[in-house]
Amino acid sequence: MQNRLPIVFILITLVIDSMGIGLILPVMPDLIQDVSGAGLADAAIWGGVLSTSFAAMQFLFGPTVGNISDRFGRRPILLASLLVLAVNYTVMAVAGSIWFLLLLQILSGIVASTQTVATAFMADISKAEDKAANFGLIGAAFGVGFVLGPLIGGLLGEFGHRAPFVAAAILAASNLVFGLLVMPETVTAAIRRPFRWARANPFGAFMNTGRMPGVTSLLLIFFTYEFAFFVYPAIWAYFTTARFGWEPAMIGLSLASFGISMAVVQGTLIRPLVNRLGERGAIVYGLCLNVCAFLALGLVTNGWIALVLTPMTALGAVVTPSLQGIMSKTVPDDAQGELQGLIASARSVAIVFSPLVMTSVFATFTQPSAPVFLPGAPFLLSMSLMFVCGAILYLSPRPAAVGP
Repeated sequence: MQNRLPIVFILITLVIDSMGIGLILPVMPDLIQDVSGAGLADAAIWGGVLSTSFAAMQFLFGPTVGNISDRFGRRPILLASLLVLAVNYTVMAVAGSIWFLLLLQILSGIVASTQTVATAFMADISKAEDKAANFGLIGAAFGVGFVLGPLIGGLLGEFGHRAPFVAAAILAASNLVFGLLVMPETVTAAIRRPFRWARANPFGAFMNTGRMPGVTSLLLIFFTYEFAFFVYPAIWAYFTTARFGWEPAMIGLSLASFGISMAVVQGTLIRPLVNRLGERGAIVYGLCLNVCAFLALGLVTNGWIALVLTPMTALGAVVTPSLQGIMSKTVPDDAQGELQGLIASARSVAIVFSPLVMTSVFATFTQPSAPVFLPGAPFLLSMSLMFVCGAILYLSPRPAAVGP
């Protein structure tokens, strides 16, 4: 049990990280209107600015944080991140200016290193054959937080639109205390390496992938897959409203169903699937399932069928941890933080651009002048991107695993 406590801490950290985002989502419109004095439409624009600034900071600083953890260790970086987040949520609870809120959101994006460092920690403690399964646990933790966050945030919002920030601060501070007690350091002298800014900035880090044979093509697959998979949060509420006339309660129920299914799949299905098919086979399996899911959602016209399909679409979520497992095995132990920073940056870029593209496609096929009314068009675009991922995988050489 003592050996498992650090893993428990890591998973709780990721649940809280995911919950922290979901906790504040239900109250962000009211908070922005409160601090800016703007109407709902302008508040939505500010909400987009805040989200984009957060993702942009993750892109810019993900490799930096990963490289710093390769030099100074996972423990101090992770604990410092929790401390800053706890303070940040506390200050956000009393913020009185939209510009101050933007500054705090930028700071949150810089220190939101929990997933990068937590994934590097998992890579440190995992045997090669267990990496994909343990990365699946990380995805499951995010799925649990994705479900719990909006539910709890909505309930706390009844006590005021600043209450969820206080709750998020308390959660981060409590987990910081837990981490101080149980979190070991996994970066030893054998794998510690000097910090070099040329590799720590995102552009230098991406250029450095040439030193990691096979990682460049896998990272391209990862980016394309994340870009396509982000179609769910990007257009789901708009799609289900336009196609089925769903109310917010039904939309929330479907999203909760999706989050629970993601957690179950990534927490329980990864290990037996990888053991049976191998990581590359699991990726092919996931891509095929996603092709079927995106095609069905692109063409479905019955809301109940879509509700049944929602948890089934999560079955394809084995792609990400399987890709992470392969990439983690192709880089040396002293570059795990750098790799996870690159992965975090690739995900951030996808999160920045995918909503812009997906919502534009949705608007094109739902406006009055559209050649055909097709709210599911973004899902069909995502389906085509699954074929792109498959083609890159097929044409890429199999990377060889490296030793410590």
